[in-house]
Amino acid sequence: MKVSGGPIEVVSTDGVCLELADGSTLIDGIASWWTACHGYKHPHIVDAIVRQVQSMPHVMLGGIVHEQVLHLSRRLARLTLGDDAMCFFSESGSVAVEVALKIAVQYWINQGATERKRFACFQGAYHGDTTGAMSVCDAEDSMHSHFKGYLIEQFQAAVPETDAQRAVFSAWLEQHQSGLAGVIIEPLVQMAAGMRMHSAEAVSFIAAECNKWGLLLIADEIATGFGRTGTMFAHQQARVRPDILCVGKALTGGTLPLAATIASAKVYEPFHSNRTEHALMHGPTFMGNPAACAAANASLDLFEEDAEANRLLQVGQIESILQNELQTLLECSRVLDVRIKGAIAAVQLDEMIDVDDAMAFFRDEGTFVRPLRDVVYLAPSFTINEDELRMLCAAIAHFVAR
Repeated sequence: MKVSGGPIEVVSTDGVCLELADGSTLIDGIASWWTACHGYKHPHIVDAIVRQVQSMPHVMLGGIVHEQVLHLSRRLARLTLGDDAMCFFSESGSVAVEVALKIAVQYWINQGATERKRFACFQGAYHGDTTGAMSVCDAEDSMHSHFKGYLIEQFQAAVPETDAQRAVFSAWLEQHQSGLAGVIIEPLVQMAAGMRMHSAEAVSFIAAECNKWGLLLIADEIATGFGRTGTMFAHQQARVRPDILCVGKALTGGTLPLAATIASAKVYEPFHSNRTEHALMHGPTFMGNPAACAAANASLDLFEEDAEANRLLQVGQIESILQNELQTLLECSRVLDVRIKGAIAAVQLDEMIDVDDAMAFFRDEGTFVRPLRDVVYLAPSFTINEDELRMLCAAIAHFVAR
């Protein structure tokens, strides 16, 4: 953009650090948009990618299959919706959401309910930048507001925390459920909205309402999945099991593009048919890329087998340090709120932040932090050490106090 400052040239990454062209090093506070959960260049993931590229970097997933994608599918199903769940792979979170929406609509079409083509979504939501994904984002308070009138209009509500909000949401579903395919939510944290957080009880209520009215529940865990909120997946804290689950970002440990849309056996059943028109006709060219699947399998190894560093334990330790270091910022008159969940912290200020100015300030502090609107936030790699994390927190404290 003309109004944006020049980018920072990074020449290499290591651990939780970005090494710049001028020879300096920055501690990365946001893990490349929350993806590098194991830090950069983890040797186990790098080795897995190299081995796979040497034998088969890519093969189309149309009429062909390979062991990496089969193994990853089984592991993701077991971790999420059950062994009988099915996985559809794509290259980005936006496409994973597009596929989820298409699956939900076609789930009903395949059963003769052709009128069920809309979705309920939530204020503050962000599900991606492609057309269908934009339609279930917050239409009023987002970068997608230009496209109002072009996008399909969906029903948008506040995340139902209060009794009044729950009554409105439930009444609307009762009135309009015959035209709805489902409900889509980012469980616990709307990260792109500035780390807006809601309760597990709100997610449980939404799931119960979906069950009551026979609607599909789509959980978008592209940003919250793989330990970020303190459990492997955020919806687990609400003790619910969505019908469709979207994952991405940290799926490969922040190394290669890969996302997945995971559907329960109930959702898959109407597609498993002798009628060709019942099939989901969607096929990204690089879906199930072997190198990316190898990276994802290696990342899951680290969650499952790394005895030296339990990732969820690390997230708990990060949460504790963030609480200790940042909650005191509430005493500052500029600070409206401090929100912390797992390896996520948000300090909300009383004014919009000049991003270029803020990034320059944080660079001088030896850190890479990129605010969102009025929020300075951290979402670091889980492998960050205590000194590095405290340095990030100190940089935020200095920014707030300046």
